[in-house]
Amino acid sequence: MEQVISLIQAAVVFGTVIMFGCLGEIISEKAGNLNLGVPGIMYIGGIASLAAVFKYENAVAEPNKFLCVVIALAACFAASALAGLVYSFITITLRANQNVTGLTLTIFGSGLANFFGGSLNKMAGGVGQISVAATSEAFRSKIPGLSGAGVFGEIFFSYGFMVYVAIILAVVIRIFLKKTRTGLNLRAVGENPSTADAAGIKVTKYKYFATVIGAGISGFGGVFYVMDYIKGTWANDGTIEKLGWLAVALVIFATWKSLNAIWGAYLFGILYWAYFYIPNLTRASQELFKMIPYVVTIIVLLVTSFRKKKENQAPAHLGLPYFREDR
Repeated sequence: MEQVISLIQAAVVFGTVIMFGCLGEIISEKAGNLNLGVPGIMYIGGIASLAAVFKYENAVAEPNKFLCVVIALAACFAASALAGLVYSFITITLRANQNVTGLTLTIFGSGLANFFGGSLNKMAGGVGQISVAATSEAFRSKIPGLSGAGVFGEIFFSYGFMVYVAIILAVVIRIFLKKTRTGLNLRAVGENPSTADAAGIKVTKYKYFATVIGAGISGFGGVFYVMDYIKGTWANDGTIEKLGWLAVALVIFATWKSLNAIWGAYLFGILYWAYFYIPNLTRASQELFKMIPYVVTIIVLLVTSFRKKKENQAPAHLGLPYFREDR
């Protein structure tokens, strides 16, 4: 039973990282923007939050934990949204290829983050020495009382607040896209921008809005990884990039529905970490287990393609530039 609980806990924490990336990308793709720069944006969000709170914690004798959280989230969102703005300008205003721009953003984000991560490590006294303990503790604080309520508490309430923020955010995005005029207009832009333009919807405005806000949300995956997953330090082992690509895969697995991203993210976490709880596995077998989330995503993509249900398909204008003159 302890192994089952441990696997669920690992899956939830792991899944939360990719859920943030997925939710941000869903908003972006619903407006027709295929942003493959999610891994780079998560890198940028993670290093921005770490640098900001590192400076704050080293400037005061007793850091305020609430302020630490606010600084980390604000720095993360601002830096990630700025990356989304750059992507938007290149792909929407300049009409550059979205795939190439997104991949370039991923390479740029990882290089930038690891450069500043190395600089912070040197400032802290050497590799692996950087630590923002107060901020990390605030992010990992469990719900008092409920986390100790037996097996139920260990499964549902033994996590930091960002786990629950991700779930609430998924519900809010669902309501926003399905029930609000702004959300419906955004979806119309992703399906048929020329028709939306003819109806008086400002296509460029909605595309910028979706991509910038989506990038800001995706960046939260980076801050959660840094502050909760690896406990307030920096590691340039490429894990954030791997998780970023899993987040992109999760968008397809969830069939562009934010509520599906919740259980999909946790399922990815279980599939990814299952090998750790199976005895006598070889190194090669462990690597095969880590491939399972991607294999499942391919299967889902094939099934949805053959069934051709409209509600399970990608937005019709996804990845395509919009030229108003072509209307």
